[in-house]
Amino acid sequence: MHSLESRRPVLADFMEDRLLPESTAVSASHAAEVEDLQTFLTTLNEPHVIRGLVGDWPMVQNAQRSREDLGQYLLNCYSGAPLITSSGSPAIKGRIGYNGDFTGFNCQRGHMQLEEFLAGIESCAGQEEPSTLYIGSSLLSHWFPGVAAENVLEPSATKPLASLWLGNRVVVSAHFDFPDNLACCVAGRRRFTLFPPEQLENLYVGPWDMTPAGQPISLVDLRNPDLESFPRFVHAMAAAREVILEPGDALFIPSMWWHHVEGLDDLNVLLNYWWRSTPAYMGTPMNVLKHAFLTIKSLPVEQRHAWRDIFDYYIFDASDEAVEHIPEPGRGMHGVIDENRARALRAELLNALNR
Repeated sequence: MHSLESRRPVLADFMEDRLLPESTAVSASHAAEVEDLQTFLTTLNEPHVIRGLVGDWPMVQNAQRSREDLGQYLLNCYSGAPLITSSGSPAIKGRIGYNGDFTGFNCQRGHMQLEEFLAGIESCAGQEEPSTLYIGSSLLSHWFPGVAAENVLEPSATKPLASLWLGNRVVVSAHFDFPDNLACCVAGRRRFTLFPPEQLENLYVGPWDMTPAGQPISLVDLRNPDLESFPRFVHAMAAAREVILEPGDALFIPSMWWHHVEGLDDLNVLLNYWWRSTPAYMGTPMNVLKHAFLTIKSLPVEQRHAWRDIFDYYIFDASDEAVEHIPEPGRGMHGVIDENRARALRAELLNALNR
């Protein structure tokens, strides 16, 4: 079931020395080999591509015929609500990120109707250095209900969030997502370069509180890495995986894996599904991290270490021994957290923050 994809060394295109081992690859299966998608995905803890998984989708079939057929199909499925767009000059070469002094971003946010956006894509087609046109995560339920009705996949039993992404040769810098992710390539080819979570220190991540699209991104340009400014990035690339998705392919990206995404054609369309391993009422760790910046980071080092020990004992290395001396009815947040307990904790936190 698990074959290995051949891969192209990303840095070797720009440097004489070969920095990526050829043996590092994304494992792969073909759709016919996957009998039960939900069960199969639960067995994975690393990125994995499933070739041809969504090749029979009407949307993919239209894309295979022509950009015009795909555009008309999307227009037929479109709700008419203005889409949130990002646009940039040819100078940014498709790479969405920050301006020179990090006071803002290198692209402009706006709103367009789908027909106007597709016309812009068509006007840039074939240009060596086109302007950047991009529509990020757009919920099918709001913008493209017809797509959801006709292009069906159930990667998880926990009601995944389905979104559409459209653009030309756009580059999205390495970032991570908290949920698990199944990225389905509809039109155009996309190159994914993936890094395991432990490569954080080698990715030179930008600010977490000002991001182009909600998630922190690596500041390294993978197409032309500045190894003088980012020398540890060599170690990240040594651990990298890479795969090119063709229309109809799907890539599973586990929670917390960093992924750099590059659109390779004049029109690239991707549909992705996000789902969590815990209920949504449990909140997100990102909120905890932001609160830790507010409350813990500036403490004296001895106090930070003491809190680190507390987190290790109760959270990261949690075991039954930590609370077995407390009778179960009195364990509160140390016990099982159901939706009612989660709501009570959230209310308590909000009251504390608003004081």
